[in-house]
Amino acid sequence: MPRETGRTLVASNKKARHDYDILKTYEAGLVLAGTEVKSLRAGRVSLVDAFAQEHDGELLLHGLHIAEYGFGTWTNHQPRRTRKVLLRRVEIDRILDRTREGGLTLVPLSLYFSDGWAKVELALAKGRRSYDKRQAIAERDAKREIAREFGRRLKGARARRA
Repeated sequence: MPRETGRTLVASNKKARHDYDILKTYEAGLVLAGTEVKSLRAGRVSLVDAFAQEHDGELLLHGLHIAEYGFGTWTNHQPRRTRKVLLRRVEIDRILDRTREGGLTLVPLSLYFSDGWAKVELALAKGRRSYDKRQAIAERDAKREIAREFGRRLKGARARRA
């Protein structure tokens, strides 16, 4: 059987980009059981309320929900168990130094398969306040309106040339 290539998105955490200012992202592996991988391939995962935290010098992912595999037996996994995040020691030390400074947290942004391996995109993020969220929405709407008007003017210029 040929090996899987490319990147296949399984789940993304859209709310994280709304609730946090993303400072830096990291690609990390996950320690998973066999039935967890099968559930991931079926797309039965939720990143809502998930976060990463340090424990004994390692990063663990809490709150990630991977549904039980439908055809699993008594060896099936627990849906919300903590899972170990696989990163290089240097990266883990850098992340821990930044999070200990205060006000920063590790949030998973997406879960995907990269060349057959399950990966998670972790973000070093700073929480937004409600007025920051409103300001970000207003900026996004303004950019969208400018792009829309710019497109209309380009279409009008093309129509006059023809």
